[in-house]
Amino acid sequence: MTTHDTELIMRAVAVTGTRSTGHRRLDEYAGLFRDYLGPFAAPDAHFYIGGAKGIDSMSLIWLAGNTPAAITIVVPGRIDQQPAEARQAIARTRERIKEIVELGASELKAPAYHARNRWMVDRASMTIGFPHHAEESSGTWQTLNYTRDQGKPRLIVPV
Repeated sequence: MTTHDTELIMRAVAVTGTRSTGHRRLDEYAGLFRDYLGPFAAPDAHFYIGGAKGIDSMSLIWLAGNTPAAITIVVPGRIDQQPAEARQAIARTRERIKEIVELGASELKAPAYHARNRWMVDRASMTIGFPHHAEESSGTWQTLNYTRDQGKPRLIVPV
C-alpha cells in the first residue's frame, strides 16, 4: 500500500487484537505498530481502541506516544471494570485520549464485547487486527469478520 492509497482511506481506524501478548518482546510490538499503525496515524487520523489489556493497551500507549492522531477508548461497561493493565494504560495516556466511551453493559460477557467491537467498526473506515491464533471464534476475529461483512477494508497482522 502506498502513501497515496492510505490518503484515499478516511483515517478512522478501529484497532483490535489479542489479550495474550507475552509470546513477543515489547520492542517487537512497537515495530509492528510503527509499521502497521504508523502509516495511518496522520494528524487528521482517529483511532478507536477497546479498553482491554494486551494489544489494546499496548497500541494505546504506542499511538499516544508516537503519533498526533486522535484516540477514542471504548469499553463495554465502565472503565473501572477493565483489567488493571488497561486502567493503567488509560491513566498514563489520559491527556492524549480525545474521548472515553463507556457503553454501560450490565454483564461483561461475550455479547457486550461483541457490541463494543461493532460500535468501533461502525465508526471506522477500516480495521487493523493483531490476532494471535487463526481461531475464528476469538473477539479479534469476530471484529475482523464484522469489518469484512460491512464491506470495509481490514489489515490482518498475525502476532
